Amino acid sequence: MKTANQAPTWRSQFQSTGSLTRRMILTAAAWITILLIGGGAALDRVLVNSVEQNFDNQLEYVLTAMIASAEIGPDGEIRMNRPLGDQRFLEPNSGLYWQITGKGAMPFPSRSLWDRALSAPANHNDQAVHFRNSNEFAEEPLRIAERAIKLPDSDIAWTFMVAQSRDSLDQQIIELRSVLVTSFLLLGLGLIILAALQTFYGLWPLRAVRKAIAQMRSGRESRVTDALPDEVMPMVNELNALLDHNEKQAEESRRHAGNLAHALKTPLTVIMNSATAQSPDLAETVIREATTMRRQVDHHLARARAVGRRGHSHSRAQVWDSLESVERAVSRLYSHVRLDMAGDKEIAARVERQDLDEMLGNLIENAAKYGGGSVFVTVEDAGDFVEMLIEDDGKGIPEGERERLFDRGARLDTGKPGTGLGLAIVRDVVEIYGGTVRLEESEDLGGLLVRLRLPKAIS
Repeated sequence: MKTANQAPTWRSQFQSTGSLTRRMILTAAAWITILLIGGGAALDRVLVNSVEQNFDNQLEYVLTAMIASAEIGPDGEIRMNRPLGDQRFLEPNSGLYWQITGKGAMPFPSRSLWDRALSAPANHNDQAVHFRNSNEFAEEPLRIAERAIKLPDSDIAWTFMVAQSRDSLDQQIIELRSVLVTSFLLLGLGLIILAALQTFYGLWPLRAVRKAIAQMRSGRESRVTDALPDEVMPMVNELNALLDHNEKQAEESRRHAGNLAHALKTPLTVIMNSATAQSPDLAETVIREATTMRRQVDHHLARARAVGRRGHSHSRAQVWDSLESVERAVSRLYSHVRLDMAGDKEIAARVERQDLDEMLGNLIENAAKYGGGSVFVTVEDAGDFVEMLIEDDGKGIPEGERERLFDRGARLDTGKPGTGLGLAIVRDVVEIYGGTVRLEESEDLGGLLVRLRLPKAIS
């Protein structure tokens, strides 16, 4: 049982947005349902219209045969000169009827009507065939085809009607819709099952990735190496790149810890030896070696801070603001030095402001310390980089000695205070951010020119 102060596990710290598999299956099921309902309704309308049209065509055929068989008798009454071929017209209440009516004349019905009669239409002023449904017979809905026509030797507009029970038509429609609904239900179920299988099969590689990550967490694997689909490989590549990045950071941390331990070992040994021997200059030795150790700690802290920040894409520092801050600090330390600046005042570098201040502070302080009293800084836009040129009017450095100055503890002028770690810190931090730093000769001032290039921040 979890206690009140027990820390939650890492699994409970993230809110799930639901199952991706369920989301995909439900989306597919909803879309399939909508399409099948729409398609089924359209197909039902087409098939029902086709069945009704076929039913009406049969009635119209009988109606045409009636008109062809009808004639006016000697007494002016209408009669049939030959019987219609369907036996159902002779059977009472058979479900198939005909009737001829005319204004002022008695209706002339088929024998199948027996003692009933069809109601004549009230308004039938043309000779076109009309179809209508009728419920005039109890429990026997009818479909009626009717046409008004004038026969030879008669001035009366006779209305010919053929009626048939809708039972057979409705039964056909019911059977048709039953087959249609059953077929579409089976089709929809099959499509949803297919979508589910496709979803499970399509997302199966993600399970392989999860399994590989679990193996990496348990220490059995170090990378995801399984062959995976093209859509998953970019994620796997990014995951492997992240692991490489983390391992590189861990290795750098171990190396920095070892370098720091090694750098502090010598000063501590000197202090211990002086203390053991009760050296008269023990105080001076402690101060000197403590200063060295502090610079070493500062150096490795700067590296560790830069390593932790280099993955931040939002890192951004205004170069001109950093230069003005460094200029104020250097002017207080070296009041006799003239520091001039020129160039792009709006450009920004993709680094942390604190790291940029430290790099520029080291370089400009060195120029002020070892120069002849004049320092000139230029800021330029170099495409994807920000280029900063720090020039002084000092004696300069021979070309063969320039690269050696980036080594920790390397110094050419031992007459001035320092530990030789400034340029080493600058180079390490610059390389961590993906930039470069080089020592050259200043053509304008005659001394040293430091060319510092850092990635440019996107506006």
